[in-house]
Amino acid sequence: MAKQSKKKQTGSLKTLTKSNVWDLQENDVIRMWQLGEKDLEYRENKQRYNDILRTAFLIEELPNDSAPIKKKYTNMGYKIGTMKIDEEKKAVIAVRKRPITRITDLTYENIRHITAPKLLEVIDKNFGGGWDSISQSIQDIIESGFDISTTTLPKDRLHKKGGMYEKKVADGYDVLEIPKGGWIEAIFAKVKPEMEKPKMRFEPKDEDEIPEDNFNKLDEDEDSESMFNDDEINEENYRTTFEIDSDFDEEEAAENVSDEAMGEY
Repeated sequence: MAKQSKKKQTGSLKTLTKSNVWDLQENDVIRMWQLGEKDLEYRENKQRYNDILRTAFLIEELPNDSAPIKKKYTNMGYKIGTMKIDEEKKAVIAVRKRPITRITDLTYENIRHITAPKLLEVIDKNFGGGWDSISQSIQDIIESGFDISTTTLPKDRLHKKGGMYEKKVADGYDVLEIPKGGWIEAIFAKVKPEMEKPKMRFEPKDEDEIPEDNFNKLDEDEDSESMFNDDEINEENYRTTFEIDSDFDEEEAAENVSDEAMGEY
């Protein structure tokens, strides 16, 4: 049988979330309440903490601490505790973990706080319809916490040696068998390991280090001799090339330019 991973310990009311509150048991809630009443921050944010607790627990304030009333709630699975309201008044509280008995009780917050056998028990109570009878939204919740696979085979083939059933059980899956006439649907479930979110790592930066400026640096593979050197340019190696008409008369052109320039004045 696949076992649920070890539960995490929740330190105090101030560290509660709608997910880790499912790690608590009734006695934990009563103890935290009693400690919280001594904490100013808790008293100022009591409603917020209580709203989180109510996502996982049924909480009732009893009218008094009479034995018959306490016995009534104890028989229903509640734990009884006493909370100090002020210097003179105390409240009697009954606390019970919300049961997960129906498919609709499953949430993203509590799905990782049940075992594979418990999950399959809940699925089995869903009118025996099998995996396809579960709504897509609930399937998504289940698959966020469990690896699920299914197969439907004739009764005499389901437990065939070396088949899927045998391999899945050997790999740690729990199985629910749902009869469907002469066939059986097998639903395999196994708790998914919790994946830690990778943390980004940054290399330490030396604030005194001046970054190297490579913007104007020649490429190592580039032939530096092909680049221009002002000191080496002279009348023998410098030229500008353009096309000149073969009938072009330099002296005539110079005279025309001179006449045009004089005409402007």
